[in-house]
Amino acid sequence: MTEVSALMLNITLDLLLLQIVTGIALGAVYVLVALGLSLIFGMLAVVNFAHGAFFMVGAYMGVWLFTQTGNFWVCLVLVPLGVGAIGLLTERILVRPLYGRGIDYPLLLTFGLSYIFVEVVRMMFGLNGIPFSTPQGLTGAVDLGFGHFPRYRLFLIGATAAIVTALYMFIEKTSYGLIIRAGARDPEIVRVLGIDISKIWLVVFGIGTGIAGLSGILAAPLQSVTPEMGISLLADAFVVTVVGGMGSLKGAVVAGVLVGVVVSLTSLVSPEAGRVSIFILMAVVLLVRPQGLFGRTGALG
Repeated sequence: MTEVSALMLNITLDLLLLQIVTGIALGAVYVLVALGLSLIFGMLAVVNFAHGAFFMVGAYMGVWLFTQTGNFWVCLVLVPLGVGAIGLLTERILVRPLYGRGIDYPLLLTFGLSYIFVEVVRMMFGLNGIPFSTPQGLTGAVDLGFGHFPRYRLFLIGATAAIVTALYMFIEKTSYGLIIRAGARDPEIVRVLGIDISKIWLVVFGIGTGIAGLSGILAAPLQSVTPEMGISLLADAFVVTVVGGMGSLKGAVVAGVLVGVVVSLTSLVSPEAGRVSIFILMAVVLLVRPQGLFGRTGALG
């Protein structure tokens, strides 16, 4: 009997359920990062390679603000606003002049911009990681009936659900959201109606990067805050975005949770295979459905 087979025989239902909840918590981070990617691509058709850098900037901004205020909840409000403001400047000054020149131009720009962000953070905060303690009131574990689970990870799941709901309500139930959806499908019609589509693009880019910054501070208590923390996460976020369907917000949510659970369950059986499993999942999905689970060209699905 192999070591893996012996391990699988020792997996109880309680352990399996606990691992699934762990995967949902991991997927919550993937969901938040992929949401921003899908929102920006679905509206602007920009593949934002700096998205992981905005995630990292959010974590460092949260660390700095926490040292100034000592209040984690204040940081949760200020960080997305601060990172979103950086996103607004990025879109207005750097990305906007490249619209209409092909998808490669903003891709290369944001790719280079990500390295600039990393180097600036290294100069400001150093090369070593900075620990970020779990906020007071969210420490300890909760008995779920089948095992104890960290309180902060449950908070992360709840916070992600609230953010997804708020974004859905904004996109689907407000007049501004209607304009965003219309602009994603046919920007020329929106222009004909007298709406300045460039302002819509600006707001969407700001919202997308703001969500990335928020996900950075939410993920900070789970890992050491380092200048490179956004690089590996960006690769995972792109997998989630591709599996869910480029530009699909629904796909980002479903695929984020799916990828998190797959990684968690695979790691339970073979920790070394955890990282590989998400790329296997992506390959299988693309073979069956090349556009992703909910992908639809030129629309926010």
